[in-house]
Amino acid sequence: MKHFIVEITYTVPLEQMTELTPLHRAFLREGYDRGWLLMSGPQVPRVGGIIVARAPSLEALQDLFANDPYVTHQVASYRYVEFDPLFRQSFLEDWVTKQP
Repeated sequence: MKHFIVEITYTVPLEQMTELTPLHRAFLREGYDRGWLLMSGPQVPRVGGIIVARAPSLEALQDLFANDPYVTHQVASYRYVEFDPLFRQSFLEDWVTKQP
């Protein structure tokens, strides 16, 4: 598995995100159910969001997020940063090293 930080940046005013946010959060459940997402939440200040993820490939992760309501409604941009989690807390060992 490859590991990623996903940075979401809103491309419209926050007020326009309000009705899509519950749909986006419901969409994220699929990623959690697959075992691909570790954590997610809004940036502070709220100009976007951050997701810690893993996937078999960048393309697979991008395919998942292609169905995100933020993407389908064209209200946010996504930046994917792959990284190698060399150091981590011991309680994350299984998530980092084992397949979902």
